[in-house]
Amino acid sequence: MDPEAATNGTAVTEFILLGLVETEMLQYLVFVLFLFAYLLTVGGNLSILAAILVEPKLHTPMYFFLGNLSVLDAGCITVTVPAMLGRLLSHKRTISYDACLSQLFFFYLLLGVDCFLLTAMAYDRFLAICRPLTYSARMSHSVQCILVAVSWVGALTNALIHTIALTTLNFCGPNEVNHFYCDLPQLFPLSCSSTQLNELLLFAAGVIMAGTPLTLIVTSYIHIAAAILRIRSVEGRKKAFFTCSSHLTVVCLLYGTGIFNYMRLGTEEASDKDKGVGIFNTVINPMLNPLIYSLRNPVVQGALWRVITGKRH
Repeated sequence: MDPEAATNGTAVTEFILLGLVETEMLQYLVFVLFLFAYLLTVGGNLSILAAILVEPKLHTPMYFFLGNLSVLDAGCITVTVPAMLGRLLSHKRTISYDACLSQLFFFYLLLGVDCFLLTAMAYDRFLAICRPLTYSARMSHSVQCILVAVSWVGALTNALIHTIALTTLNFCGPNEVNHFYCDLPQLFPLSCSSTQLNELLLFAAGVIMAGTPLTLIVTSYIHIAAAILRIRSVEGRKKAFFTCSSHLTVVCLLYGTGIFNYMRLGTEEASDKDKGVGIFNTVINPMLNPLIYSLRNPVVQGALWRVITGKRH
C-alpha cells in the first residue's frame, strides 16, 4: 500500500465489480435471467400502479401506499440491474468512484422509503381493523401524504449520512468489490483508513431504519391479531386475515434479508452469501411484490385485466 496515497485522500478513481459469475457462458445466462427479471419487475410494478389509478375500488389508503411501493420497487431494481447488464454486455467490470457513490445513495434512499412505507401500511391495517369508526378521519388523504413525505425525509437523511460518511474514507487499493453493485459492507474492507465510525453508523442506522419500523409493525399486528380473534364469524376472520397476509409476506421478505445483510459486518468468507442477499434485495423482492399483492386479489386482477385489454368496464 502506498503511504503517500493513503494521506492524499481517495486515490482509487474506480472500482472493479467482480459480479456473480466468472465464466463467459454463465455470464450470458445471468444476462438473460436478469434482463427477464428486470422487465418483469418493472412491467409488473407499473401495471399494479396503472391498475390502482384506473380502478375506483382501489382508491383507498392501502392501495395509495401500494402504488408508492410499486414505484419504489421499479426504482430499486433500476438502480442496480441495468448497470450490471451493461457491464455484462461490454465485458467491462469497472464502475467509477462517483457512480459507485451515486448508486449507493439511491439504493439506500429507495430501500429506506420502502421500510417506512411498509410501516405506514401496517398502521393503516391497524386503524382499519382495530379502529374502524375513526378510520376515515385518522387516515385522510392529507395524513397519507404526510406519512409518505416523512418516509422520504427519513430515508433521504439516512442515505445522505452514509454517502457523506463514505467520502471521508481513503481508498488506495485494492479496488475489487466482490459483488455486482456498490454496497457498504463490501466497500469497508477496501478502505485504507479506519471504518469504525462508518460501521457504527451502519449499525445505528440498521437499528433505527429496520428495528424501529419492525417494532411498530409487530406492535400493530399484535393488536390486529387480538382484534381478529374477537371476530365471531369464521368468514369475517378470514377476510380480516386476507387483508393483512400480503403485507406480512412482503415485510418478512424485506426485513429477513435486510437484517442478515446489514446487522453484521461484511466479510470475505460471507461474500457469496452477500451476493445472494443482494439478489433478494434488488431483484427477487421487487419482482415478487406485484405477484404477492395481485395473485389472490380479484379486484386487482380485474383492474389489471382492464389495463392490459384497454377496457374501462
